[in-house]
Amino acid sequence: MYRIESKINTQSESFKSQKLEFQKIMEEFRQKMASTIHGSSPSSIEKHKKRGKLLARERINLLIDPNTPFLELSTLAANGSYENQFPAAGIITGIGIIHSRETLVIANDATVKGGTYIKETIKKHVRAQEIAIENHLPCVYMVDSGGVFLPEQANVFPDRFDFGRFFYNQARMSSLGIPQIAIVMGSCTAGGAYVPAMSDETIIVKDQGTIFIGGPPLVKAATGEEVTAEELGGADVHTSISGVADHYAIDDRHALQICRNIFENLELRKKQQLETSPIEEPFYDPNELYGIAPIDLKKPVDAREIIARIVDGSRFHEFKARYAPTIVTGFANIMGYPIGIIANNGVLFSETALKGAHFVELCGKRNIPLLFLQNITGFIVGKEYERNGIARDGAKFVHAVANVNVPKFTVVFGGSFGAGNYAMAGRAYDPRFLFMWPNAKISVMGGEQAAGVLIQVKQDQLAAEGKSMQMEEIEKLRENILQKYNHEGSAYYSTSRLWDDGIIDPVDTRKVIAMGIAISLNKPYEETKYGIFRM
Repeated sequence: MYRIESKINTQSESFKSQKLEFQKIMEEFRQKMASTIHGSSPSSIEKHKKRGKLLARERINLLIDPNTPFLELSTLAANGSYENQFPAAGIITGIGIIHSRETLVIANDATVKGGTYIKETIKKHVRAQEIAIENHLPCVYMVDSGGVFLPEQANVFPDRFDFGRFFYNQARMSSLGIPQIAIVMGSCTAGGAYVPAMSDETIIVKDQGTIFIGGPPLVKAATGEEVTAEELGGADVHTSISGVADHYAIDDRHALQICRNIFENLELRKKQQLETSPIEEPFYDPNELYGIAPIDLKKPVDAREIIARIVDGSRFHEFKARYAPTIVTGFANIMGYPIGIIANNGVLFSETALKGAHFVELCGKRNIPLLFLQNITGFIVGKEYERNGIARDGAKFVHAVANVNVPKFTVVFGGSFGAGNYAMAGRAYDPRFLFMWPNAKISVMGGEQAAGVLIQVKQDQLAAEGKSMQMEEIEKLRENILQKYNHEGSAYYSTSRLWDDGIIDPVDTRKVIAMGIAISLNKPYEETKYGIFRM
């Protein structure tokens, strides 16, 4: 492979100015992350610790192998909603290493409204289980939850992907041979009682963990019987009488050690094999991404400059370099793993779509994972392009992306608009992971374009009635639309609603994608089968 030759002058004033501007974006991102990670009230933390409990992230740190990374997912879920009373949506999810095995961890945070579930908590829990299924990862549930947040019950209880989906997923995971371990470290009430009951092995902590379908208040209301939580469903009851739990732990630390011991006895599964190479740092400093990442999406960015600061040795074997230049395709390595990269360098034309589809087919045939780097305004529009079959050729690209069975990873480093989001493996196309940079934008179209369209529609409606808009009205409407699209198109709006798997520091992109590839190897890649391509 040839090393990419960067055209960026990192000593120029424009680069330094851009980097300074991006540092402000990063400062906002770091502040939001810190306020979320430390978002619980001091009083709830104090109460939690007085009960002899560890905090959710402390539990995770003790569970995973020392000095190994933990890829936390959707940290900013529910950010900006509910007056920020549900930091991280009250649940921590992510992938860590336990006895050298990549493992999905789901941990309730009881310092956030007693670990109860709002709709974002549900979505985050279900998404974590989907990742475990897609990648055949063992799953550890750290249960410490009061169940459904009752004021939000209509949004979390009855629908297909609401609370009941947890247990459906557990049953499916069990049938697929995916190990599931539950550690009951606090309350586990009503439907939540099925989490440990449906796990392969369950650990319960003395004087902390409780499991019951109906708690003491409900039992008294229904039967008149007065009973304590410990008598009803404590560790003694479930390890010596009911048999609902399998292991008795004296405290959190003991429970976590028991869980680690369980992992020593799990079956080793066959992994997908990739031909790896020695790990090499990029030739160009990844910190230079701060001066390259697009802030003003109207200004083009050569995707090769992004690639050069992510891949090993900044080396890239470009495919069809002279054809359809608005998309960049080629092969590289990220921390030793082979990867096929598809990156936007402008709008999608017919030839762009054909080039992309061809490259996706190559990677599918060769069992090479795919990385999509999104900075896309969408497909080209206009009479000439429609007559030349842009919809037909775009459909080929969409077909290829939808059906290819190698793992797909998507990073939105700029804009992600319209059907370009779909063709470039947006959320609807099931990438194994989708991450955004803090400067990224995502919406059906850019704010300027949306304002132009909606103003034109309004003017046409008024013209049909023999009326017209004053310039002041046009500008007011334009400003309102721009504000709406800027707000709803931000990376924070997206990640709050779990349209992605989290916002990441651009410098961490390389590590995050390498972890994603390593995670994907736990399930052998299936053969790719395509449908009908309209020729």
